[in-house]
Amino acid sequence: MKFLCDVHISFKIVYHLRSLGYETLHVNFILAGSNTNDSEIAAYADLNDYIIISKDFDFINSHFIQDTPKKLIKINLGNISNQKLIEIINDNIDDIVNLARKRKFIVEIGKDSVLYI
Repeated sequence: MKFLCDVHISFKIVYHLRSLGYETLHVNFILAGSNTNDSEIAAYADLNDYIIISKDFDFINSHFIQDTPKKLIKINLGNISNQKLIEIINDNIDDIVNLARKRKFIVEIGKDSVLYI
């Protein structure tokens, strides 16, 4: 399983996912870095079978309208601490592993819920 963290996702999340054994990149180190537009990020993720982790709502619109990105974890938590986000990821990693086998999905992580689409 592979993750691609969008520009507003902390490097602490990248390092944590790597420590769990998952290949994880941050958008700042691929393509045009933080200047890469969403469509390029989505295309890269789809081509290389990455799951995008983002706070950017535009990826959800793109998923439903343009069928890209195929695999998305959308964070709807505002200014949550990195430690709390790591805990939420840890609590849901088994479900994410199972979803990763599917051709496409969205996971929305909110303050009080995790929604699998």
